[in-house]
Amino acid sequence: MMTLPTTFDGPIDLGIIGGTGLYNLECLKAIAILPPMETPWGFTSSPVTISKVTTTRDIDGQPSINKDFHVAFISRHGMHHEYPPTRVPFRANIAALKHLECKAVLSFSAVGSLQHHIRPRDFVLPQQIIDRTKGIRESSYYNDEGLVGHVAFGNPFSHEFAKYIYQFRDKISNGDEHCALHFNKDLTVVCMEGPQFSTRAESKMYRMLGGDVINMSVIPEAKLARECELPYQMVCMSTDYDAWKDEEEPVTVEQVIGHLTNNGMNANVLASCIIESMAHELPEFMVNGDGLKGSIKMSISTKPTGMSQETLQKLRYLFPDYW
Repeated sequence: MMTLPTTFDGPIDLGIIGGTGLYNLECLKAIAILPPMETPWGFTSSPVTISKVTTTRDIDGQPSINKDFHVAFISRHGMHHEYPPTRVPFRANIAALKHLECKAVLSFSAVGSLQHHIRPRDFVLPQQIIDRTKGIRESSYYNDEGLVGHVAFGNPFSHEFAKYIYQFRDKISNGDEHCALHFNKDLTVVCMEGPQFSTRAESKMYRMLGGDVINMSVIPEAKLARECELPYQMVCMSTDYDAWKDEEEPVTVEQVIGHLTNNGMNANVLASCIIESMAHELPEFMVNGDGLKGSIKMSISTKPTGMSQETLQKLRYLFPDYW
């Protein structure tokens, strides 16, 4: 098999963060594998696989596909799942996608359900986050000494991106049974530290707080994407009912793994639909930056004259045109 290049010149359209199974979509062909990328915040959690669209499938009767549409994949927990949630190099992963000139980031994550109507194997497009991590994860590019930045995060996900994904809601299934894709403006994902699952008391508390699903990955990933002006949406894939149901045994690893295969297949189907549609016509939120362009330049309070050269170099890695 031909060895793939380890470099790539040119912008990336879509960044995808998730499991390794997403690398082998039928609509894509890998054209480069970049070794774990070194950024000012360390190395990415995996090599970065660059792929281009090769599909000839018609979309709404229109066969035209942009063959120059490129996708970059990063495995959040590493190629061998060696990074626990707390140790994922989130800053490096998002910085690398920004440096590659991605226009948006699509994220996939397994979650536990905190609501009866969100069943195992259902998918969820959350629009809000409750942060229950413990402050031990590096969650910002703008909290170094000599640099002050305050970034708006009231709506942590891209609503337009979520609406775009929701149009493919009929594509996921569990054999003959349809699996729901849940989406509304109040759907909330709780992010806990882990790596342990919740106690029953914690799980019930998260329900009282308004949580719909729970995972260990969305923070700081969503915060960092916002700091990079990248439209970001996570697709949450339900594997269990967490621990809040008194009539059921608390979630086990075996139970979670039992649903992961089906979810992985549906994730591939959904990702393929999204990619093929984007390659047919780039959505407006990727063209205009979802209203985020320029927001960081206004969010940095420290003047360049007050920054160290090291700090300036870090900022220029993300925004070469700003400083």
